[in-house]
Amino acid sequence: MELNEYQQLALRTMSDIRRDPEQSLINGALGLTGEAGEVADIVKKHVFHGHELDEQELKKELGDVLWYIACCAKALDMDLNDIAMSNIAKLEKRYPNGFTKEDSLNRKD
Repeated sequence: MELNEYQQLALRTMSDIRRDPEQSLINGALGLTGEAGEVADIVKKHVFHGHELDEQELKKELGDVLWYIACCAKALDMDLNDIAMSNIAKLEKRYPNGFTKEDSLNRKD
């Protein structure tokens, strides 16, 4: 499945708030931060509390993060494929030969 297809399928489960792009953007951004916090909490408990890393739960939470990204993108009339390609272009410019510590320390953007 490609990202735009995922976005269309995910948006079918979005509430009626999607009719107002500003409210959709706020809902998406707040939901994204909440779900990202859940991802961080799973990792924190694994690293610092000695919990087993629950990869299935982490997968679910990462899916929720993606869902909220799709909501934000829709509110801005953007599609996930364009967002992904734009990010790759930025990373290729920043790290033309792949990540290096030196390139990271000497970023020009």
